Amino acid sequence: MSFDIRSIKLGKDVTAEDIAEDLEFLDDWEERYRYIIDLGKQLPELPDDLKTEDRFVRGCQSQVWLETEYDRDADTLFLAVDSDALIVKGLAAIVLSALNQQSPQGVHDYDMDGFFDRIDLLGHLSPTRGNGLRAMVAKIKQQAAQLAA
Repeated sequence: MSFDIRSIKLGKDVTAEDIAEDLEFLDDWEERYRYIIDLGKQLPELPDDLKTEDRFVRGCQSQVWLETEYDRDADTLFLAVDSDALIVKGLAAIVLSALNQQSPQGVHDYDMDGFFDRIDLLGHLSPTRGNGLRAMVAKIKQQAAQLAA
């Protein structure tokens, strides 16, 4: 079966708002980490031929790859992220819930740091994981800007 970046969705079109509400409902961070890991398990693995140097996200503690595709006619950016660490895949799922299938301008305008603050995420990650998460978002925003140009 071939890899179809356009079909990547969390559950039944889970949105960033859905994730925020779910995280707010959970009592402690142990439960929240389990939820984040479960989100990551919903993401498909990137095929090995897409795990290339140009797709590698620098600054992450774990290995992370980002694949993008831009549909100029629909002005829509499609994203796929994979990692060798389940928690990082879960963090990627959170990012995708906000940025996948948006216009490049929508990706640029989305306040990811504000969203992370809302769900109190960065305060519960190690500094290296937090830096990696920011690097992932930065690479997505950079590619969105390049694709839209």
